[in-house]
Amino acid sequence: MSTALFFSFIGSLLICMALIPALTASAWRFQFIDVPRDRRMHAEPIAKVGGIAFAAGTIAAVLLWAPQDRMILASLLGGVVILLFGMWDDRVGLDHRMKFAGQILAAAIVVVYAGVRVTAMPFADDQALPLWAAATITMIVIVGMTNAVNLADGLDGLAGGLSLISFAGIAYLAYQAGDQMLVLLMVSVLGSLLGFLRFNTYPARVFMGDAGSQFLGHYLAVAAILLIDPARAPYSPLLVLFLWGIPLLDTVGVMGQRLWQGRSPFVGDRNHLHHKLLATGLSHRQAVTVIYLAQGLSVLCAALLRWQSDAVLLAVYAVFAVSVLSVFVRSSRRSAAPCSVVIPSGGQAPASGVAPAIMRPWPLRALTLLVPVYLLACLATAGNIPAEVGVIAAGLGAAVLGSLVIARGTALAVRAGLYIGSTCAVYYAQISARLSPADWLSPLTLGIAALALLVVLTIRWMGEARFQTTPLDYLIVFLAVVMPFLSDLTVGAVHLSVMTATLIVLFFAFELLLQMHQAMVVRLGWLTAVMLAGLAVRVWWA
Repeated sequence: MSTALFFSFIGSLLICMALIPALTASAWRFQFIDVPRDRRMHAEPIAKVGGIAFAAGTIAAVLLWAPQDRMILASLLGGVVILLFGMWDDRVGLDHRMKFAGQILAAAIVVVYAGVRVTAMPFADDQALPLWAAATITMIVIVGMTNAVNLADGLDGLAGGLSLISFAGIAYLAYQAGDQMLVLLMVSVLGSLLGFLRFNTYPARVFMGDAGSQFLGHYLAVAAILLIDPARAPYSPLLVLFLWGIPLLDTVGVMGQRLWQGRSPFVGDRNHLHHKLLATGLSHRQAVTVIYLAQGLSVLCAALLRWQSDAVLLAVYAVFAVSVLSVFVRSSRRSAAPCSVVIPSGGQAPASGVAPAIMRPWPLRALTLLVPVYLLACLATAGNIPAEVGVIAAGLGAAVLGSLVIARGTALAVRAGLYIGSTCAVYYAQISARLSPADWLSPLTLGIAALALLVVLTIRWMGEARFQTTPLDYLIVFLAVVMPFLSDLTVGAVHLSVMTATLIVLFFAFELLLQMHQAMVVRLGWLTAVMLAGLAVRVWWA
């Protein structure tokens, strides 16, 4: 199962990152373009194909590496239905009745054919719901969360980041309950979401569209219902309230405010939580970061209180919900202040030319030397590498070499090769009996600690002008700090917590180096080709 988890994560990440550029190039042709208007907060047209990419990555990974039973296949079918309706909506703009029809159809497929149902209620552990009641409640829950995540998709990286936090929480709770199938379902969507957020974090170069936000909401609802199924885990149904967190409370708050003001709850406005934060003077990055923190706190409560009674869970959630909803209550008598924040489209191109020596301080020079040494050390200490990894490495290596030769798409190919290749190298170095990063005094662990220090010093030296941090960066740094303390997270022989922290440090190091100048991109390209060739060679040389 550990191999399936690893490949489902890498596979979904790779598929999503490969699809986004191709889909973006054809977005105008197929009319998947978000044009600035009314409540839109960007100045230029942007392709809304990200949802198609991460949904395809998730579905493909599950089909390839999850057990092919009726529940999984029917759940995926429901996801495909909601994805198709979302794509239709992105092209022509459906009214709310047609949207609801698609959401109800997708939910019905999951309830009827997958057998996913809410079978227990809080404070009534010993009483199973009648079939008709369970089916009805489940339909309402799935449709409700589908719309909640859809409504939360208002700022760059917001809906994707909130969903990422929720899916990570579900994965952790499923792991604690020994539900490896649900962990695999979560790992697949986490990989594809990380690939998508690489393009969607402020300033976004691609949007997820209604196809993506509705797919995420549907997937999140189904995953949470599976988590609290008494046949799978002894968790209270109230835990899902913490896992759904801000999207659920934002929907309740904004629709309640519309009804209080005598307006239709289905007519959009600028009264969502993120609009209110922007109206207080927060920047885009600050608003998204604040919402990430609130969502993280909510999911953390679910993890810490997972064995508490329903009464305790309800009391804690009431405090959290009142704190969030008070934002809507305070502003219910006035309209949200107009927001002047306009989000520029497109990312920043890497600086051309070679940076002067003064712009390359000693931490950066040390980072340039230590990154290849660390990657080669991982290759040298890696255990047995499966043949399929060698095939993937050879294919990626050929793509990187091709991009270097023709000088086109080099940055994208190098990033893909670095991310995928380093993940494989670190993974197989961890399961090696000769050297384990879980040993805090091992050379690999000391090496990653040195890399982390150099990354911090380099960012400090470069400043915001050269390396702009984003809310996703803050989220990833938080994970890097927290994960090593979750020592009980293991998948087979792999210490998942240490591996995650290691990869986060490496990925930050890669981004710092790639943003320096074009010569560094080419240099890293050759390093990537060597690393991938080494992975392919190690398949036959252990």
